[in-house]
Amino acid sequence: MSETATATTTKWVLDPMHSEVQFKIKHLVISTVTGSFKTFQGSAQTEGDSFENANIEFTLDVDSVDTNQQQRDEHLKAEDFFNAAAFPQIKFTSTSFTKTSGDNYKLVGNLTIKDVTKPVTLDVEYGGSAVDFYGNTKAGFEITGKINRKEYSLTWGGITEAGAIVLGDDVKLNINVQFAKQATA
Repeated sequence: MSETATATTTKWVLDPMHSEVQFKIKHLVISTVTGSFKTFQGSAQTEGDSFENANIEFTLDVDSVDTNQQQRDEHLKAEDFFNAAAFPQIKFTSTSFTKTSGDNYKLVGNLTIKDVTKPVTLDVEYGGSAVDFYGNTKAGFEITGKINRKEYSLTWGGITEAGAIVLGDDVKLNINVQFAKQATA
């Protein structure tokens, strides 16, 4: 009788107290507006403690968008942009997570904004893992990338009287997350 080794699946849950989701977009081509989403959830499933080939899921609540300007935030939630009433969440589901070198990874997956799903590739730097004061194992990551907002039906635009474009097309993403390892059953 031969024994077959089976890898242990480990579940990691996003720790929102130690995570942030930010975006940046050009305004009038001369400055950058920074915003964030305050409410989000995420999880990762790994084989053992290695994150290579992890399955990662992430959702953002559109109503939690915050650019430090209430009128702009309400406009972003309206039909012109995210249409939060009809599409309350932005979703990401990974298709691959591969190490490129050292602590650097490529995260590939499907990003859904409104009713549009497109593949996206993000750069990830693994910050390491540590045990907190309560004995919980945590792992940290910095995720960066760029998407074109118009590819996701975020097509609102404007031109000033002087001919300047009000809003850029490229949105830079900067996400810092900490995952907490879950106890095995």
